[in-house]
Order: sequence, then C-alpha cells, then structure tokens
Amino acid sequence: MRRALALARECATHDDVPIGCVVVARDAEIGAAGNERELRGDPTAHAEVLAIRQAAASVGHWRLEDCTLYVTLEPCAMCAGAIVLARIERIVFGAPDPKAGFAGSLGNLVQEPRLNHRSQLTAGVLEDECGEVLRGFFQARR
Repeated sequence: MRRALALARECATHDDVPIGCVVVARDAEIGAAGNERELRGDPTAHAEVLAIRQAAASVGHWRLEDCTLYVTLEPCAMCAGAIVLARIERIVFGAPDPKAGFAGSLGNLVQEPRLNHRSQLTAGVLEDECGEVLRGFFQARR
C-alpha cells in the first residue's frame, strides 16, 4: 500500500485525482499506476485499469487469478468490473469511497454472488493516510 500511496502522490504532477494502484503476484510487482485521466484525456485511465493492463502484459495473459491488487481508494463500478473480469484473487484498499465505491460502499460488485468470480476483500489499510492524500488534493482546489 505504501507503493500505491507513492504513485497517488505523483498524480499531482499532472493534476489528476491522487489514486495509486499496484498489482502483485507471488510477492512481485507486475503492474503499477496512478490515475492518468487528465494526463491522457481518457475517462477510463483510472489507476486500477492501467495497473491491470500492465499486469496482464507482464504475465502474458488476461487472467490474474493469483494476484493481489492494492489501491488507495475503494474501486468505482468500472474498476470493480475490471477486477472481476481479470479474476483478481484479492483486493486491498485504503480509504472507502461513499460517493462512488463498489467494493462495499454503494454496492459490492467484487463479491457479487451472481457473477462468475468473487475477490477476497480487505478494506481500511492505511485508511487515514490514503484519505488525507485525497482530502489535501481537493482542499487545494477550493
């Protein structure tokens, strides 16, 4: 999660919401990214989607079944869907997202029993620090 926080902080250099994500397989980082929506002009360039793409390229396959995804903010519906489709085994997130989170806040897509895959979920890891990075970003814009 510390690596994801470092990636989140780097997002300030291109004025993106500071969210970082790391995908790990067998204790090795195989994908990592911060948000790049503003940088790329791409609404799908969330940290999770970019890190999942890197991880899939790293292993040479779209199935990331033995992987853990660490992210500083609870995944949104789009990212939760990408996590399920990639078959990621475990998700660890920092701060909850009561306005857009789909790993427990507004819904729980990553553990939806009607889908063909469910991820293990650990919430609140370094929650205060992850939340502070986000609060600082938005306070600076007010």
